[in-house]
Amino acid sequence: MDRVERLRTALSRGVLICDGGTGTELQALGLPPGMGGEAWNLDASEKVRQVHERYLAAGADLLTTNTFGGTPLALAALGLGERAAAVNRAGARLAREVAGEDAFVLGDMGPFGGLLEPYGEVTAARAAEAFRLQAAALLEGGADALLVETMSDPVEAALAVRAARAAGASLVLAAFAFQRVPDGFRTMMGTEVAAAVLAVRAAGAEVVGANCGTALSLEDYVLLTAELHAAAGTAPVLVQPNAGSPVLEGARIVYRTGPEAFAAAAPRLLAAGARILGGCCGTGPEHVAALKAALPRGPGSVVSRGARR
Repeated sequence: MDRVERLRTALSRGVLICDGGTGTELQALGLPPGMGGEAWNLDASEKVRQVHERYLAAGADLLTTNTFGGTPLALAALGLGERAAAVNRAGARLAREVAGEDAFVLGDMGPFGGLLEPYGEVTAARAAEAFRLQAAALLEGGADALLVETMSDPVEAALAVRAARAAGASLVLAAFAFQRVPDGFRTMMGTEVAAAVLAVRAAGAEVVGANCGTALSLEDYVLLTAELHAAAGTAPVLVQPNAGSPVLEGARIVYRTGPEAFAAAAPRLLAAGARILGGCCGTGPEHVAALKAALPRGPGSVVSRGARR
């Protein structure tokens, strides 16, 4: 059984724990605020490796590559557009080397950083090719599955999922960033939960969910998880909240929800239908460790170190 099938089997048996924020951890290791961390896959690989090692030690079953802004379109702003394939291969390789047989690797694919026509100047074909190049490099580097995340536009999300499939990914996960509105939750583009889920499911995503989010509390995430679960049908649901809403302290952006408070929401998120739990902005290895400790124990309740099973 290859790793992708082992991942599917692990997910069918129980809950998987994903890692937390990457940018926050890299900044703690010296990455200047506002600088894209993807360059460190090539220039400071030991620091990226250190982040993955911390999450593995915290109990993460899924390690996410340091490639959120890894399309050639996004990397062009850092002067790395021509090196996009190398950046993504290196990012996947670093996570793969740390994960070994103890965890699975998700190749991270975030938004390309602009708007599609007719709202912007990027054509669908150009965006699709950028996502395809990134996806292919992540798979070459050793990613087990690809995670399309923090999406607001369902058209862009579907493009990314289809590009990932075209590059050879046999398992794709897709997550949107939602905000609270009077009648529920919508993306920044105004897309409702059910419509967002339908768009990526039709494109080939097997797992759907939400991460990040604008000013969402953990209680908001419980309600959002229930909506995702209702829309997803049989598809597993991925949930990765921030550590609360960010606040500005001097020149620093701070997330004030600590590990214990973050993990306290885990039982309610599971009851609402989540199957993969992790963190996004402001969360770190301590949040992941607390999350793991908060999950139910016993046969079949949690899949830990699922790659070995």
